[in-house]
Amino acid sequence: VQLQASGGGLVQAGDSLRLSCAASGRTALMGWFRQAPGREREFVAAIRRTYGNSKHYSDSVKGRFTISIDNAENTLYLQMNSLKPDDTAVYFCAARLSAVVLSAIRLENSYDYWGQGTLVTVSS
Repeated sequence: VQLQASGGGLVQAGDSLRLSCAASGRTALMGWFRQAPGREREFVAAIRRTYGNSKHYSDSVKGRFTISIDNAENTLYLQMNSLKPDDTAVYFCAARLSAVVLSAIRLENSYDYWGQGTLVTVSS
């Protein structure tokens, strides 16, 4: 499976941005992670395709970000609203071929494939 992420850019605080991740194969779980300068990569959101496309978010983005998937295009999206400077990071999409327990979706090693990352910069 190949993942191609896009949509990053420079925006101002309060603005919105939508990231896309095109997948080349079938997946059971897809997610977004991010890595800010000097920090470890962290979970942002995930969608469990084998569980009715259930959606899960980190506390830091809940209510502002929305993860979705276009099954026909096999493309994952992350709609980011009310962006804050703390959201500045390289955003990575990730995918897993098989189902995983809910408690594992926030773990990097639960994912088999990773995209190249797209930079989101939010100015104050």
